Amino acid sequence: MLWIKTFHILFVISWFAGLFYLPRIYVNLAQTSDANTYEHLVGMAQRLYRFMTILAVPAVAFGLWLYLGYGLGQGQGWMHAKLALVVALIGYHLVCRRYLHLFQQHQNTRSHRFFRGFNELPVIALLLILIMVIVRPF
Repeated sequence: MLWIKTFHILFVISWFAGLFYLPRIYVNLAQTSDANTYEHLVGMAQRLYRFMTILAVPAVAFGLWLYLGYGLGQGQGWMHAKLALVVALIGYHLVCRRYLHLFQQHQNTRSHRFFRGFNELPVIALLLILIMVIVRPF
């Protein structure tokens, strides 16, 4: 199981790199008025979203493998809280896709300030997940 845990952590770290960086691209997209820069940033966002989705799949798959390998429900409250946060992160990932589509269609109505705040959500989720896994408060 240590190999599975190693790969789970590797893919989670990689997925989070995308979750941290993609909204930063959105900040720049929301600020730019130059058409060439806008199209360049949209292309970067598209490639990053595709790549981070490829990373998210094994992160979740290895996590489920660990969960099943250690037995369902073995984690009590902290595990349920962690799983809820992972589901929220998957939702965040999908919301990122929605914003990408809006930028692709030049229909974004959100400001760069919104995306600066939006960018903090995965940081908070990561902190809470680490607390659940390491401290196991309940």
